[in-house]
This record gives sequence, structure tokens and C-alpha cells, in this order.
Amino acid sequence: MRRIPLTSVVDLVVLNVLSLVAVAGYETSFGDLNFLLAAVGGLLVGTASAVAGTLLRLPVLPTVLLGLAAYFLLGTPFTMPAQGIAVVLPSLASLAGLAAGAVFGWADIVTIGTPVEAPYYVAAVPYVATWLVSLVGGLLVLRWLPKRRTVLRAAVLLVGPVVLYLSGILLGTDESYLAALRGVAFAAIALVWLAWRRGAAVDVEHGGAPRPLGRRLAGSSAVVGGAVVLGVVAGLAWAPVSTDRYVLRDEIVPPFDAREFSSPLAGFRKYTKDLAEEPLFTVSGLEPGDTIRLATMDAYSGRLWNVAGPESAVADGGYAIVGETLPQPSLADLGSERDVTVEVTGYDDVWLPTVGYGEQLTLVDRGSSERAGDVRYNADAGTAVLTSGVADGARYELRARVQREPDTSQLVDVPVARVDGGPVQNVPDVVDAKADEYAGDATSAIEQLRAIETALKTNGFLSHGLASDAIASRAGHGADRLVELFTRSEMIGDEEQYASAMALMARHLGYPARVVMGFAPEVDSASDEVEVLGSQVTAWVEVPFEGVGWISFRPTPDQVDVPQEQTPKPKSEPQPQVRQPPRAERAEDDLLTTVEIDDTEDDDRDRPFRIPEWVWIAAGSLLVPLAIVFLPMLAVSLLKRRRRSRRRGDANDRSVAGAWEELLDRSAELGLEPPERASRLQAAQVLERQLDEQGLAPVVDGRPVSLAQLAVTVDREVFDGLEVTDATVTQRWTEADAVAAAIASTAGRARRLVARYRFRRRRRRS
Repeated sequence: MRRIPLTSVVDLVVLNVLSLVAVAGYETSFGDLNFLLAAVGGLLVGTASAVAGTLLRLPVLPTVLLGLAAYFLLGTPFTMPAQGIAVVLPSLASLAGLAAGAVFGWADIVTIGTPVEAPYYVAAVPYVATWLVSLVGGLLVLRWLPKRRTVLRAAVLLVGPVVLYLSGILLGTDESYLAALRGVAFAAIALVWLAWRRGAAVDVEHGGAPRPLGRRLAGSSAVVGGAVVLGVVAGLAWAPVSTDRYVLRDEIVPPFDAREFSSPLAGFRKYTKDLAEEPLFTVSGLEPGDTIRLATMDAYSGRLWNVAGPESAVADGGYAIVGETLPQPSLADLGSERDVTVEVTGYDDVWLPTVGYGEQLTLVDRGSSERAGDVRYNADAGTAVLTSGVADGARYELRARVQREPDTSQLVDVPVARVDGGPVQNVPDVVDAKADEYAGDATSAIEQLRAIETALKTNGFLSHGLASDAIASRAGHGADRLVELFTRSEMIGDEEQYASAMALMARHLGYPARVVMGFAPEVDSASDEVEVLGSQVTAWVEVPFEGVGWISFRPTPDQVDVPQEQTPKPKSEPQPQVRQPPRAERAEDDLLTTVEIDDTEDDDRDRPFRIPEWVWIAAGSLLVPLAIVFLPMLAVSLLKRRRRSRRRGDANDRSVAGAWEELLDRSAELGLEPPERASRLQAAQVLERQLDEQGLAPVVDGRPVSLAQLAVTVDREVFDGLEVTDATVTQRWTEADAVAAAIASTAGRARRLVARYRFRRRRRRS
């Protein structure tokens, strides 16, 4: 086995320390230092793979494949122990997670709300980053740097840790993590190491005795100390403020688009008509007056209120993947805490019912917890989505805090917050006119909004369009429905129409209003669990105030007794009698022809067969490790066959020499060290000595074989000028193959297995 010099060990230690300092910058994304377990694991696995490949004398490609196999086989306890078998052994889920994290984790980490806790494979990001840097850096330290030890070559090794340091910045947040301390430590360690490297290179170049380590480091430390002081002073003077920090999560738009789902407000009447008496879910932990939030809508198209798309710079900032810990809103004055538990019974949608602004969300039931990666949360809207759908039996726990709402008198001098709202289009002129009329002479924002709220509430009437209502009320909140709301003799509608109208009126006045849909259950102070029915659905308006948060307005009237219009009853006039034609004796049903209808759905008939997703995951989890193990072996085997075929098919004298070269190459692949530049006899003597030392002396047909005699025979047949017959060629190849097989049989199974991944080709000589 090859020994590793002490200088290379020092280089590996420095490389790993710099990588650890660099990867610590990921703390701003993960929120704590738990990710360091994965980062340290990547350093250990990558460095160990590079060292093992060097000690086993593996070429670069097999060493990389060894590192790749170690990445999958050893990564489970460092990244996702919960998915492993007995924590440490890889499972199908952990192997799939390690593969997905290496590919998709980089995109997820900049779109997930901090702290990053989901999806489960996201911990593979620091693991694969440090694994790659340590594996490549270790190969350079052990194989490339010793060939020519210069400062420039040593500086190349710093590229990996520097890239790792920059990735911690780009994947992080506006807030840095110990930036000055980490930067100074990184620079000091790198400069001292380069100075030590330079001193060692100068000593070797001048052929003198190496200077004492203390003397070599003294001058370097002085230079580094001055550089550090200068860097700290410059950093304090010219360091950018946190708002100027460039991070990718501020530049990349989250891929989730809530517009993929239908507008929640469009299905408002479904709850009041079809699900009025249907228990949707039960909630425990509510207090009297609490409302349940379902969805927040801030964009209006003239037909529907909906959630603004991710391309719009709206106030709520968009939905992002989250873990159990939820990000906090940027504008809110949060008060008392709620610990609620929701258990779904008849509710079926993608929007998760929540309370207030969440702090922690835990999916309890097994079916939902397995889909925790599908949760998206909007911190500023206080609403959550489970993109794969909320199923019957789902159960989750939410810790949240509710918004404080000051009295109107306390908000008179408080301006409306200047936040970007979603786009509003095709608003009817009558809505704008009514906004100016209802606002009247009010001057402050809160007084204008309360005036509109009061006018709608006192002048309108409530009707859900049910058969039991006094008067019909058409569903919808498009432009035509709002025109009807204000142009009829009486304003008639429900929360869908009144909340939509008030939000558009507030937008006309320049206030960034939004519509919130949810439920208002009746909570008794003595009750611990509340059953929420479809009839308890509601909607309201929210407007942001500077330093206070989003204040709610509820413009829906309580009056249901709509005054009836008095219309004169028409007088009846007698009509002349007309003789009726005789009744047809044949029933109309006899005129119909029976038609058989094919109930098969066209989509089901035309849909091609699809392989289930779990089959792909299982096949990938099995085939990827098998490919890592056997594909390199197959590639090396093909190269060896090609090498042997070329030598065997050459001219007879050169083919005899090729038999000897094949024997030496196969010996080298077993871990022996035949000399490169030596005669055949010298190479045979060196090889025989190594075989004797390792107890691998070849025995063929019960007799020991002399490699020196075989080398002399090959030299004679190559150089004596006589014609070499085909029989001689066959004999020499048979002898060489027998000797190589004898050496391999005594070398042991492990060395034979490693030899399958090695490929060596000696330079041809006469």
C-alpha cells in the first residue's frame, strides 16, 4: 500500500477546516447548527474516499465511483436518519432523498421559507456540498500537488472552500452569520497555510535543510496579522448593510402558483347551500371571537378575487415550502397565543384552515405527515396550502398568535401601510362612485374605511339565495354581479358580494385591501372542541396600517327581512270557451326508441397505461447502487479485453512481448509494483522479490514458476532475429495467463475484487 506523506495530511486537515468554516454560513438558511452533522459527514465521507482510493492505488475514475458509492451508503445517518433502517442503514426513501437532494435541494433551499426544515431531503444540500469539495480537494492533495509543490498549485486547492463560502452567502438570507469572525478566520488559516507551503517549497528548491517551523511561521504570522487588522478596519468602514446583501432567495421567484387552484371565494355558495349542515372539521383550542382563516385573496380580474401569482410583488410575498417552524409576518402586532388542533371530517380542498398567524405547524396523522413536503405557507397572509389535498381524517396541530386590533380612535392618526397589492382590473364605475359617496367627508384612512363598512352594513340586506330566504340573491362577485348589487332597489347579497365590494372601494381610495375567506364558528368559553359547519363560512376585508398590521372590516349586514315591492294585482278578464281537440290514445313514450348509452368516460378509455410512481422509485433505488458497483467494473473489463486483443493480434514477435506486458499489467492491478523503466529480467527479479515478501509466489501444476526464466525466454524470442511461430506465441500467452491466474488465486478475494476496477497499460518497449 502507498503511504501518505505528513505534508499531505496537513493539507487535508487545512482543507477540511476551511470547508467547515465556509459551510457554517448555511446557518441563516437552516436557523440553527443542526445541519453541521450533515456537513461534517460529507467532509468525512469525501476525504475518506479520496484517501482509500489512493491507498488502494485506484485510478481517478474508480476512486470517484468509490466516493459516489460511499455517498449513498453512508449518507443516511448524517442527513435523514428518520428514513433509514435502524437509523444508520440506507432505505429506499433515504437513497431517493440523497439523490433528489443533490439535484433539487439547491432550488428548494432558496424557495423554502426560513428556517428550512422541509422537504426531508434538504439536509442533503450541505452534505453533498462538503462531500464534493473534500473528495475533489483530497484527490488534488494526494495525487496532483505532490508532483510539483508550488504555491500556485496550493492556492488552487482554496477554490473549493471559497466556492463553499460563497454558496453559504448566496443560499442564505439578508442576515449574515458571524461574518467578520468567519471571514477573518478563513483568511488567516489560508494565508498561514500558503506561507508555510511557500517556505517548504523554497527549502526544497534551494536544496538546503528545512528551516525550523517556528522561523517559517514567524514572518508569515506577522504578515497575516497585518492583513487581518487591515481587513477588519476596511470591513467595518465599507461593509454593506444587510439590505444590500445579495442572496438568491430574493432573486428567484418561488415556483408555487396558487392560481393553479380555483378561487376559494368562487365556491362560497357551495358551503351555504350544499354543505350548510355538514360537519367540515373539528377545532379545539379556540377562544370566543376567533375566526378561522382559509384563504387570502389580493387580485381581482373583473370576474374573480384570487391569490396573486408569484410574478406579482404583492404584500404577502408568496407561498413557500416550510417545515414545522413557520416564518413570521413582516407586518403584524401579534397578541395572545393559540394552541389549536384541527381534525378534518367532511372538508375537501387544498387550503388548510388556520387561526391567526402560525408559528409551528405539525401534521399528526400518518397520511398527511408523509406529504409534509407538500405544505406551502404564506407568512404575511397567514394561510397555508397542502398542494396534494386535505383528505378526510387529516389531523394537524397549529401554534399561532392572533393579530391585535386597536379601536378606531387609536388608528385615526395612523397611516395605511404602503405595501404592494395584487392587480385589480375591470372594476365597475358604480363601485368607484359608491366609494366616494360612502367615504363622504371623512379625512383619515380608518374613518373612510369605517364609513364604507357602516354604509354597506346598514343599507344592505343579507341573503344566501336559499329557498328559505325572503328574496333571491345571485351568487358570484364579478363586475356584473357588483353592478347588480348597487343598481337594484335594495342591496342584497352575502359575505361574498359585500366583502368583494368593500375591498374594491378601498382600492379605489388607494388602500391595499384584500379579501379573506374563512369560518366564524360559535365558540363557547366552556367548550373545548368546536364542530365547524358549512353554514359558518364567512368573508371579510383586511387593510394594513403602519406598525399595526392588517385590520379587519366586516361589511356584511345582519338584516334579512328585505322590504317587498308593492305591485298592483291585475284584474282577471273572462275568456271565451274553446273546444279542446280529442286526446291521443297512443302514449308519447311509445314514440321513443330505446338507446343504449356507453357510460365509459372518454378520459378513462383514452388514458394510456402508466407505471406507478412507487415502481420508478423502487427501481431507481435498486438500479442506481447496482449501476455504481457494476458499470465501472464492466467498463474496466471492456478496456482490459481491448488491451489484450490488441497485444494478442500483433505481429508474432511483438505478441510474445505483449504476453509479458499483460502479465506485468495484471500484477500491477493486483497491487504489486513492477518497475516502469527496467529490462524484462530486472522487472522479473523485482516482481519475484515482492511476491516472496507478500507470500504470493505463483505455483502452476504443483511446481513453482520462475518469472526470471520466462523473462529470459521472451527476450530471446524477441531479439534473436529468428521467426516466431504461432505455436510459440500461443505457448507464451498460455504461460503468462497461468502465472497471472496463480498470482491472483493466492492474492485473496479482496485484492481480486479491487483489481476488477483497476486498469493499467504499460508503454510498449522492444
